[in-house]
Amino acid sequence: MQRSRQPSRRPPAQSTATPGRAGAKAARPSTDAGARRAANAAARRAAIIDAALDEFTARGFAATRLDDVAKRAGVAKGTIYLHFADKESLFQELVRASLVPTMNRLTAPLPEGVSVRQILEGFADGFFRDIVQTRRGDIVRLIIAEGTRFPSLAEFHYRTVVEPDMAGLRRLIELGIARGEIRSTALAQFPQLVVAPAMLTVIWQALFGRFAPLDMQAMLRTQLDLIFGERTS
Repeated sequence: MQRSRQPSRRPPAQSTATPGRAGAKAARPSTDAGARRAANAAARRAAIIDAALDEFTARGFAATRLDDVAKRAGVAKGTIYLHFADKESLFQELVRASLVPTMNRLTAPLPEGVSVRQILEGFADGFFRDIVQTRRGDIVRLIIAEGTRFPSLAEFHYRTVVEPDMAGLRRLIELGIARGEIRSTALAQFPQLVVAPAMLTVIWQALFGRFAPLDMQAMLRTQLDLIFGERTS
């Protein structure tokens, strides 16, 4: 009696493709699409902030409408709500993005071998270049004009910009006193005196600049001469 033959079983064919390469090829389109979406979202956010600067400075905080911001930015109004909860949070981001980087120079660590006077001179140059000579100065003037009507805006500006910068400036003054650069120890109690020329320039230029332009840099150098003594070189 013959035995029935069983069909031979061959092992399954091995794939010659490298799993890692295949996975990388499959993942790349998704990664690229994600990067494009992130870039587009960032561009829309930047356009909204830029449009908000135009609207807030032209109309004031109260009269500005998110519909007008969206129209100027070239986006749907709903797009604004994807990035900001309301008009106030949009204004807060405008302050944070426009003013904080310049003002934070007062809170940065002091570089080795740099005097306190040099730090303050550098701050003055940056403030003049980045704020006084640009539309960012309008944000400061807007806060001054409308801060009493909208206390939450004034408080946000104080907590985000003024308070940390006054603390940083006080530390600089105390360091200048310890080094013998600054003669008056009382100045540490009133750091506002150091930046007073910068704030005066923002206000002066808006009200009287067309009649009598103010040289902020020269005025601040004079202020620093009064604090540190006149330069000998």
